[in-house]
Amino acid sequence: MKTIIETKNKVLTLGFVGLGWIGLNRMKCLIKNPDIQAKAIVEPDKKNADRALEAAPSAVRYSSYEALLSDEEIDGIVIATPSALHAEQSIQALNAGKAVFCQKPLGRTAAEVKAVMQASKKNNRLLGVDLSYRFTTAFQAIYKAIQNKEIGKIFSAELLFHNAYGPDKDWFYDPEKSGGGCVLDLGIHLADLLLWSLDFPKVQKLQSNLFHQGRRITNPENIAEDFAQINFLTADNTAVNLQCSWNLSAGEDAVISARFYGTQGGLCFKNVNGSFYDFTAEIYHGTQTEVLVSPPDDWSGKAVETWAKAVADGKTYDKKTAQEHILLAEILDKIYER
Repeated sequence: MKTIIETKNKVLTLGFVGLGWIGLNRMKCLIKNPDIQAKAIVEPDKKNADRALEAAPSAVRYSSYEALLSDEEIDGIVIATPSALHAEQSIQALNAGKAVFCQKPLGRTAAEVKAVMQASKKNNRLLGVDLSYRFTTAFQAIYKAIQNKEIGKIFSAELLFHNAYGPDKDWFYDPEKSGGGCVLDLGIHLADLLLWSLDFPKVQKLQSNLFHQGRRITNPENIAEDFAQINFLTADNTAVNLQCSWNLSAGEDAVISARFYGTQGGLCFKNVNGSFYDFTAEIYHGTQTEVLVSPPDDWSGKAVETWAKAVADGKTYDKKTAQEHILLAEILDKIYER
């Protein structure tokens, strides 16, 4: 099995699959580091491929994913393809001895996520998933405050992600290809932030209400939801309310927030003026508000940069994060009543 050499001894060579907006952004973030090289790309759309090769002129464009995986000089693969391909492509790359960084969701179902984790463990290769809001400076401050018990025992959490625009790709609206609608696109971030902050508690009494164009649906396997309201309790009785949507009349581009209420105060992570990129972190004590973090914050590539550094440092399969990804996927399955 090929050994991954530390960056301090050798440039980390990466392959990129899917070079749309997100894939190109992640590549550009990485290759700002002179110790990281974009060795090869796979992208069927010529315009996307041309933009990627303009950003990384030394990269080779392979005609197939299999050809890219056969390149023994490549240490890791960054995947930003449609969701239906994530699990299969991740498993193929792991079985080829490559580390993997994949866009969310890692799989459409918990079964797919578990299969990827098994491949990560079997091949002892590091797997990363682009749950990027963890890496905002604002939410890092919220996480630290929760871990330090600065607001006491948390008994309630309210999480929102309303996107006034729906996705611009048709496959998002086909559950067979996407795995779900706004929950798997946006709600996954909220669920991850909550679970991560509270040390991945068990979830009980979960109730989900999924809607499509204002009508409640009971067949999410056939119709992608555009609005969801989910309620549940954690094992230690924290009441959670989570909402997410596409195309909601939100009055601004986006409403994104995570509020935590405890016995000694409150915490709030929220976007600024409808932005998808600018966030504040606040702590509340009674009627008093203290701002912990405010914009600007260059966070969009931090998740993939952290993964790349770990790969370069020789990190391999991580049991703890693997279990976290599985627990997150299992809760998403419960929301969809799978």
